[in-house]
Amino acid sequence: MAKQLPLNAMHVAAGARFGAFAGYDMPITYPLGVMKEHLHTRAEAGLFDISHMSHIEITGPESPDLVSRACPYHAVQQQQGTGRYTYMLNQQGGMIDDLIVSRLGPERFLVVANGACADKDLAHLVALAGDFNARVQHIPRVFLALQGPKSAMVLARLIPASGGLTFMQVMELDDGTFLSRSGYTGEDGFEIGLSPEIAEDFAKALLQDPHVEWIGLGARDSLRIEAGLPLYGQDMDEKTDPVLAGLLWAIPKELRGGGDYIGASALAEIATRGVSHKPVGLKPDGKAPVRGGALLFAGEAPDSPQIGIVTSGGFGPSCGHPVAMGRVIQSATLAGNQIYADVRGRRLACTIHKLPFVPRNYYRGD
Repeated sequence: MAKQLPLNAMHVAAGARFGAFAGYDMPITYPLGVMKEHLHTRAEAGLFDISHMSHIEITGPESPDLVSRACPYHAVQQQQGTGRYTYMLNQQGGMIDDLIVSRLGPERFLVVANGACADKDLAHLVALAGDFNARVQHIPRVFLALQGPKSAMVLARLIPASGGLTFMQVMELDDGTFLSRSGYTGEDGFEIGLSPEIAEDFAKALLQDPHVEWIGLGARDSLRIEAGLPLYGQDMDEKTDPVLAGLLWAIPKELRGGGDYIGASALAEIATRGVSHKPVGLKPDGKAPVRGGALLFAGEAPDSPQIGIVTSGGFGPSCGHPVAMGRVIQSATLAGNQIYADVRGRRLACTIHKLPFVPRNYYRGD
């Protein structure tokens, strides 16, 4: 049976339509509908319940060493009050999960893990902690995301200090609330970790602002695809390495050839070998969306070679056309930047499109 979010009663009262995701009964959409929820987030402030994601705290004198063993970056060099996009690799260089790791203090880190990976991530980090003077524990929280151009104005009314953050900066409040200026929509916004005791009142206070609406998982998906942001389980998994996923940029250059992190040797060999496939954005012709899993071909003819696969796809309300992301063979020759996706046995023409489909509007303080 799927788990329920701590604020489930609020979503029921708001008229949410639910569906299973990452082991939870998640709000997929609200009465506004996916299209309007998506556009509202781009124009105003959308409130997402992302409590399926897991908060894992790493503390102790050797907490930076543990993080650097689990993730391919120099955690000891990470500035306090910042978050970093990274991932954990297996010994073959495959991605166990992609993560945001925030440094909260000299000996405190917070790992935000994907919901479907929460149990295995926690077990992996606990096992690694046996080799370090460090402690790993799950922190039960309600996790909300406030996203969109009006989000900073809205949140400043409740947390005045939030306005001082720039993209990927984090802070903690006296009551233990965790705040990060980040998100998964391409818009300016915040992710807010709250104790379950105060979360409902906080969410109600946000929703009293006329600029704020509940937004479901459907719009979250279309927003992140337009922004060119990958989803674990679709655009990457344990059989996908960072080179293939186009995410090698998240590893410092000096660590791409090896290091003390798990998977370093395998990744160095993969990086030396070179990229077999490259990630691409795809703009399908017409209005029909192309979904993840669709095969990609060099031509329209039945005997045209298969050259890739769609990993994520749907309709982009901000763009007014379908949007997709995929991987194609690096050496593939494409006529006029054209590629064909197999949609229920029919070849649908797509144009290679630079990612992201819409500009990312992160607030960097300028």
